[in-house]
Amino acid sequence: MEESASLARLTRRLEEVVSELRGLPVDVERVEDRRDIRSRIAQVVESSAELRAMQPVGSTDTGSEEHRSRGAVLDALRRGMTMRTIVHTSVLGDPLKSARIRQLHAAGDLHRVVDEPMQQLLVFDRTVAFLSPTPVPGSPGALVIRQQGLITALIDLFEQTWARAREVTEPTHELTAREREVLALIAEGRSNSAVARALSITEAAVGKHVAGVFAKLGIPATADDNRRVLAVLAYLRGTAR
Repeated sequence: MEESASLARLTRRLEEVVSELRGLPVDVERVEDRRDIRSRIAQVVESSAELRAMQPVGSTDTGSEEHRSRGAVLDALRRGMTMRTIVHTSVLGDPLKSARIRQLHAAGDLHRVVDEPMQQLLVFDRTVAFLSPTPVPGSPGALVIRQQGLITALIDLFEQTWARAREVTEPTHELTAREREVLALIAEGRSNSAVARALSITEAAVGKHVAGVFAKLGIPATADDNRRVLAVLAYLRGTAR
């Protein structure tokens, strides 16, 4: 909870800084034309050694565009560029996007997954960043940023989000709505009887839901582990949702 609040404060400050710097003619520039943005990114890729990316909806390319985009990433990896990309968990629900992400991850463009909303962001080295001006996925235009203080803030935002994100290869287990409610209350430290009272169901029903959570998460009964704690940890990591 504390990390989430800290991230929210940083995000708000980032939005304030972006608003303050939009009018600067050199260090922060707004570009509307999509082809111009693509061209600028392609030029930066040629001379950059590192890329940090946040992609809220994954690639929006289709057909030949998608093929060229994926080829460009693989070429950059072969040249030695270091890449890390954060994607929103909804992207993994699309089989094509999920397959593309896993291919790039295996090739060296390391991916992690988050559940919270984010804005599209590319940061090349510590030199230039491309930031979506609004948190709406697919919004037109981009801010091209060379102002070093703002780039530092963007990198801090990326690194905090990366640290909290889970590996793209880490399995996610789908729970029912009721199982999620039960697990959320357990995460608050409540007993089965307290959960039953909170949800107006029987304690036996809570026990069945808890057993279902354990089964879906693959948490066996052992003398060494506390299954409730392990289930809560999975819930807090976002691998149980």
